[in-house]
Amino acid sequence: MDIALDRTSETPLYLQILNEMRTMILTGALPPGFRLPPERRLAESLAVNRSTVLAAYRELKAEGLVGAHVGRGTVVLAKPFAAPAPEPRGELPWRQLLRHDALAQDPLVRDLLELAERSDMISLAAGLPAPELLPMATLRRLLAEILKQEGPGVLLHCPTEGHLPLREALAELMVARGVSCSPADVLVLSGSQQGIDLVARVLIAPGDVVVVEQPSFFGGLQVFRAAQARLVGVPVDEEGMRPDALEAVLQRYRPKLIYTLPSFQNPSSAVLSPARRLRLLELAYQHEVPILEDDPYSELAYDGPPPVSLKALDRRGHVIYLSTFSKVLFPGLRLGWVIAPPPMLRQLVLAKQIVDLHSNTPGQWLLDRFLREGHHPTHVARVRAAYRERRDVVDRALRVAAVPGLEWRRPAGGFYFWCRLPEGARTSRLLTRAAETGVSFLPGGTCFVDDPGAGFARLNFTYPPADRVAEGVGRFATALRDVLGEPSQPRSARGGTRPIV
Repeated sequence: MDIALDRTSETPLYLQILNEMRTMILTGALPPGFRLPPERRLAESLAVNRSTVLAAYRELKAEGLVGAHVGRGTVVLAKPFAAPAPEPRGELPWRQLLRHDALAQDPLVRDLLELAERSDMISLAAGLPAPELLPMATLRRLLAEILKQEGPGVLLHCPTEGHLPLREALAELMVARGVSCSPADVLVLSGSQQGIDLVARVLIAPGDVVVVEQPSFFGGLQVFRAAQARLVGVPVDEEGMRPDALEAVLQRYRPKLIYTLPSFQNPSSAVLSPARRLRLLELAYQHEVPILEDDPYSELAYDGPPPVSLKALDRRGHVIYLSTFSKVLFPGLRLGWVIAPPPMLRQLVLAKQIVDLHSNTPGQWLLDRFLREGHHPTHVARVRAAYRERRDVVDRALRVAAVPGLEWRRPAGGFYFWCRLPEGARTSRLLTRAAETGVSFLPGGTCFVDDPGAGFARLNFTYPPADRVAEGVGRFATALRDVLGEPSQPRSARGGTRPIV
């Protein structure tokens, strides 16, 4: 055997011997049955210690390439690939190749977006803004101007942190929300969902406890489950997350993160009261737990000023603030932002660099110009008025339908009615019947950690056209009556239905 050793290499000598002998065996230079030299003799010929040769032989045996036989020494075995290859089946067994946790991913978001595009379906399920309210004329003008003035640079890469002028505009927007920050504190995201994912990537290890509201945003729950976090739910009532239950959870579990939507929560539309906001921060400080504040809806307040964010109240840097343009402006641009303390922001930037390098460059230019020209407040006021009207239409339609036992609370902002279904209304049957009737809704069970929410439904009122939203509620009520075995005709508002209070 001709084995050449490079004594200047950083590769250990036993590995060099192993690699050379493995190559000779696999290529047939050392055929099956060939007897290898005894360890001592090979060590002498290579001028190495006998233990070096022994280590190489040991690895060859572990790989099944050689075997030791009494009286014969170490012998090359039949090549492991000598058996005839099986006949190809024509396709790979993809499900067997996938990670086990990939098979458990829920296609709910994809299904909701697909339903929203069907012309025969009134979607009360997807959390989308009204397409007809998007400022298309302004969008066309701004895009034309930007492309003319800036040229191909608009279509090139930008820093992972985001287009600097947009980060400056976002820092100014945050000042209007009561948060003092600089552009260096801002990371532009490909939608707020990416922000949840990035926080999970850099903060959560498998088995870490994450405290979530019960119910909570199903997209956030999916992200944390994919990160193999242990989710612990804290009940939500009309004033948001209950601090007494949260305190007990913090004492028992010592979680890694608290995830909350304190303003017009998804799905319940609850608003965390001012006193509870302060108490939540106190508990986070006391137990040294960071808070991820997800704030997609605070601008959409219909009965008063927007709530003050947790980030605006945070005096110790415990809050990671996350928001998006997808609920007010163009959802297809997939742009949001996160504000975090510098050590956390640095890690989020590095994680985003791996995931997608940077967010949509033309969209960032467009939003920067949209904000700087002052269009944002005007647009928000317009959609707020339109959505307030649609909210009231849905509230009246639910009262007119008067399905016995159906309960709800009229939201003060946001996108959703959170309805408690009557006793005996099976969600699986209701989903099927609603689809047959031409309406979709979000089943409440998807919003709970341990799925006690089968008796709830989330109804979106912003996406359906204004002239069809009442019809959608009527179809939902018809499906619900059918499932309950009730007649389909509407009753008076005194028929036993009541809002949740």
